[in-house]
Amino acid sequence: MSRNPKFCDGVARRDVLRLGAAGLFGLGLNLPQLLAGQALAAKASSGDVTNRDDLSLIIVFLRGGLSTIDTFDMKPNAPSDVRGTFDPVSTNIPGTQICDQLPRVGQIMDKFSIIRSFTHSDSGHGPADHYMLTGYLPGPGFNAGMSPNNQRPSHGSIVAHKLGARGPLPPFVCLPTMHPSCGSSYLGANAAPFVIDADPSAADFSVPDLAPPLTVEANRLNARREMLAQIDRYQRSAEVNANRHVRTMNVFREKALDLMTSSETKAAFDIQTEPEKMRDLYGRHTLGQSCLMARRLVEAGVRCVTVEHQNWDTHDQNFRVLKDSLLPQLDTSMSALYTDLEQRGLLERTLVVVTGEFGRTPRINPNAGRDHWGPCFTVALGGGGMQGGRVIGSSDAWAQAPADNPYGPEDLAATMYQLLGIDPREEFHTPEGRPVSIVGKNGRIIKELL
Repeated sequence: MSRNPKFCDGVARRDVLRLGAAGLFGLGLNLPQLLAGQALAAKASSGDVTNRDDLSLIIVFLRGGLSTIDTFDMKPNAPSDVRGTFDPVSTNIPGTQICDQLPRVGQIMDKFSIIRSFTHSDSGHGPADHYMLTGYLPGPGFNAGMSPNNQRPSHGSIVAHKLGARGPLPPFVCLPTMHPSCGSSYLGANAAPFVIDADPSAADFSVPDLAPPLTVEANRLNARREMLAQIDRYQRSAEVNANRHVRTMNVFREKALDLMTSSETKAAFDIQTEPEKMRDLYGRHTLGQSCLMARRLVEAGVRCVTVEHQNWDTHDQNFRVLKDSLLPQLDTSMSALYTDLEQRGLLERTLVVVTGEFGRTPRINPNAGRDHWGPCFTVALGGGGMQGGRVIGSSDAWAQAPADNPYGPEDLAATMYQLLGIDPREEFHTPEGRPVSIVGKNGRIIKELL
């Protein structure tokens, strides 16, 4: 699959925020600057809720929009132009059925729950992406083509800002690239994600811009450190009265070099050390290896990992594309991630959310595809102390709208933050001093999950 596919709106969606050449409010964001910001994050004031320092968050974002009517909320009794070509099958939870194209996922339904009455008001890629990744529907002036395009901070940025880093690894990582709506908005550089910008399934995988190739030895970096020190001595001789900002940035540049030589960092990013059987279990594809990398990162102490996978925008040949490519990849990735986390004793400490920005239309279009549909879709989430095996809410006969108990992005955000020990009622302040709630208006805790 192309690394730079175009969605139905014709926009090339690879606009990635590279850490070494980043754009944040038009400014470059390099590794020392990110580390400097993260030092501020550690000083962020805590809310009324006690921080759960042991909990991490993985968001698997199926960009383009997973057809949940063909996967987690099938309608076998609907007319043929609605029900589709897949068959429902039983899962390991009595009475719960999902798509026959997800056999492995069906056998781990006890590890996660699904919300079949999820809903929101926007069926456009950019605004819906922003809504799902921040909990806020963007307002006037939103530009989906910008990267980042955040009017509000992403979930990962709020986690990074409130909880800070646990160790040498950054608190928030995006892979294999960064979604444009994963930026930090008014929270600034301290909450910006650490972007891998490389495919973990590639044979020559390494982490450009963030760390040297995994095989570079520390003595070579130390030589570079000495070269920088010589440059610094020259600069100090010419600029005896260097300002405090320069001195501070020198400190964080040293931290950047320390990060590059950290054995913990190298171990976390070195996916090649995984047993071949484990890599096969996740699947030798971008989604599978990205989920495996996400597990490695939370195991090493990263607080939030956002995995973006595209292109789920199945306007044409929905059933062929799902059957031949997308669903087999989701089946191996999702089942392996939950199983692996549980076997390592990490599932109780890792909240996993699998979602697209919306679902697909109930009625099949003339191109054997389904179009965008925000009014009703399914979100899957488990771990982190939540109950597994539950079906929350329901949709109507054709999955056009929630039949009961509707939940939306604000509710998902409130629930995630509550679990992470972040008070969803807290307010941040923009640089202008304007108070902004962490969670949008009327966000509710989804109590059925707890």
